[in-house]
Amino acid sequence: MTGKGKSILFLINRLRERLWFRPAVFSISSLVAVFAAGWVDSSGLGGWLPDIERDTVETLLSILAASMLVIATFAVGSMVSAYTAATSSGTPRSFNLVLRDDISQLAHSTFIAAFIFSVIARVSLEEGYFEGDGYFVIFSAALFVFAMVVLVFVYWVDSIARLGLLGPVIDRAERATRAVLKQNRRRPWLGGVAGEGPVPEGTPVLTNTVGYVQEINVEDLQAWAKENHARVRVIALPGSFLSPRAEMARVWFPEATPERIETDQLAACFTVDRDRVFDQDPGFGFVVLSEIAMKALSPAVNDPGTARKVLQTMLRLLDEWCQPVPAGSVETPFDRVELPAVDVDNLFDGAFTGIGRDGADTVEVALALQQTLSVLVASHDRDVAEAALRHSAMALARAEQTLSLSQDLEAVRAASPGHGQA
Repeated sequence: MTGKGKSILFLINRLRERLWFRPAVFSISSLVAVFAAGWVDSSGLGGWLPDIERDTVETLLSILAASMLVIATFAVGSMVSAYTAATSSGTPRSFNLVLRDDISQLAHSTFIAAFIFSVIARVSLEEGYFEGDGYFVIFSAALFVFAMVVLVFVYWVDSIARLGLLGPVIDRAERATRAVLKQNRRRPWLGGVAGEGPVPEGTPVLTNTVGYVQEINVEDLQAWAKENHARVRVIALPGSFLSPRAEMARVWFPEATPERIETDQLAACFTVDRDRVFDQDPGFGFVVLSEIAMKALSPAVNDPGTARKVLQTMLRLLDEWCQPVPAGSVETPFDRVELPAVDVDNLFDGAFTGIGRDGADTVEVALALQQTLSVLVASHDRDVAEAALRHSAMALARAEQTLSLSQDLEAVRAASPGHGQA
């Protein structure tokens, strides 16, 4: 996919998180259906279509108009209740995952679009915008809308009951994190090449925005670097927090430095906003999962089972990420853009520090954490193994300070990966 294609996909993903996006798309489709009826009626191409009485069309449209607004109102109330439950059980960072629930948005969009379609079609019918052949087109469209409403409603009722539950929220976070980890395995430097060693001397690319790096358009960076015979070293990966005038990248010219260097075009390749997103940020998913576990471990909730489920989820994700990459499967098409690899220490800090702290006084969680880290210590990835060993020692130290029963503490020590080396 090209850089512009990825940027469009990034924009579509942000729009999908807005509740108005799908209703707007379906409403436009409803307008198209009405105009199509007028065109068929005036073109004379539909003389072979069956005759449909005007009263039949009016009755069907009246039923849709009268019922869809009520159902749409009911849908909004149900969605708000589910979103409130999801926010209470999960964390604010996981709320966008619930907002991106395709089934709920599809249902809401379908109900609103059906209402708008019925109103527009009824007005067009009363104003004589179409007649004989147009009746059949609108009747067919209304039957299609009615059937879609019934099917979507049945499917949506089955899913809305689970929308606000914590289990589905964890599952959505796992799917979103797995998607970006798979992308990272295929393109560990976002399609660029490894940026190793100290940052070369050159011209810094600065930001004037406070926020997180959400997306880097590496293809556009490559195009600029190729056109100007330059190289670019990215410093701020997606997920990095930037303050004003922070350095996002540095550009240098191995051949000859031009008299004037404009970095605005390079800065525009970085999307910086107030919140982290999943698209190119592997660490964000682990932060979201960790926050869910920490909330479950709070005294008000006291749910160690959820924390253990989160640890199992993290282990699945990290184990898949650490598997050897098949030869020739790594894509590096942008050879003029250098990027650092994902900071494993930072990723592990976001994943395990909070759980190790808040679960230190709960033997079930402390054991599950040591068991998880023991598996990761055995990973063939050296950075992952070292980070897991470091967090195991930290978690054990916290457990030694908080666990009062000696048998519990001995069980946690025995589960730690460094136990056999003591």
